[in-house]
Amino acid sequence: MTERRLVLVTGAAKRLGRAIATELAAHGWDIAVHYRRSHTEAHDTVAALRALGARAEAFSADLADEARCEALVPQVVQRLGRLSALVNSASLFEHDDVASLRYESLARHWRSNTAPAIVLARALHAHRAQDPAGGDACVVNLLDEKLFNPNPDHLSYTLSKAALHAATPLLARALAPLLRVCAVAPGLTLEGPLIDAQRLAALKAQSPLGHGVEARDVAHAVRFALENPAITGSTLLVDAGSHLMPRARDFAFTAAGTTP
Repeated sequence: MTERRLVLVTGAAKRLGRAIATELAAHGWDIAVHYRRSHTEAHDTVAALRALGARAEAFSADLADEARCEALVPQVVQRLGRLSALVNSASLFEHDDVASLRYESLARHWRSNTAPAIVLARALHAHRAQDPAGGDACVVNLLDEKLFNPNPDHLSYTLSKAALHAATPLLARALAPLLRVCAVAPGLTLEGPLIDAQRLAALKAQSPLGHGVEARDVAHAVRFALENPAITGSTLLVDAGSHLMPRARDFAFTAAGTTP
């Protein structure tokens, strides 16, 4: 019987993080479910993962707090044992643009979206260095299709993800050979405050493939990156081709049924 490996998925209580955790649990992974404030959703996720046969535990941490971020990997290891992988899915997503950008907003996004991914990868590397013969280990950073189809909306968020995109090959070089470091950049996938189900379906239908991205597509891409030992320093774009259609505004501000 193949030994189940352990992965820490940040932001795993809901949305894409939960979809990723569910996909991995269904394919032989045990899951450390990170959350910040979504206590009820996190424990619901843990119950669902255990029903799939996975070991799963919930871990609360504000990743923008450097000390709590530094402590997360050791806490996971202490409770669940050897850690094989990290998926940086947790993300702050607030709107600003060139006119409204302020230092505070920019710093807040970098503290939430960029620095924690690097700190957690470093901690995983330190953990794996204690057992260099422990098998393949990997980090997957969640990016955004916006990086490949730039528009000036959500500027601080986009810059924080652009920095994480640049950090991915840098980390791949710095942390090899103990860790591989990859990224997955999803396109429009889920509903949000400005996009309801009807608008979501209409916007997805505008993609070159005539359909959009489902959460399971992103989760499958993450699992592929985690389980392929020959991939590092690369970004897999999962957006149904939307990056091929330049947009002047973010999806949230694009009228469905119109040409981007």
